Amino acid sequence: MERASFFRRLLAMVYDTLVAVAVGMCVAMVMIVTLVVMLKNGVLDLQGFAEPADLIQASFGYKLLIQSWVGLWIAGFFLWFWKRGGQTLGMRAWRLRIFSTVDEPVTWPRLLIRLVGSLCGLGTLLVLFDFKHKQSLQDRLAKTEVLKLTKEANDHKSW
Repeated sequence: MERASFFRRLLAMVYDTLVAVAVGMCVAMVMIVTLVVMLKNGVLDLQGFAEPADLIQASFGYKLLIQSWVGLWIAGFFLWFWKRGGQTLGMRAWRLRIFSTVDEPVTWPRLLIRLVGSLCGLGTLLVLFDFKHKQSLQDRLAKTEVLKLTKEANDHKSW
């Protein structure tokens, strides 16, 4: 199997971004509704604000809590799919999969290095300049590679 091109990776990234945004919206809504219920019922102090929404919008702490919550879920989305089958939903659609370049399994720490090393997708730009190896920054750091699968190797029945 050959290593994935930049264009194919980009298409998978667009697909995954749409899914990650949907995940982020859902988990943000869960956190916001939880905070509003807790503020309305007096579990948390309204700090002089008339409505919970006003407090949440004015509070750096609540905004940071919501953003951290969403970020953890989105990171978890990528890490879980990479660990579970080596593919996110976008990678599955574009027949891409992560493989180890060394004789070691792809572990959680290596996947975390891969996630951070991707620099929110910017690490993939390295593929444009690495004609010979077609490896992104995150692949180099985590000792992985992204290969283009055949239709048979990307069989959805294993899901």
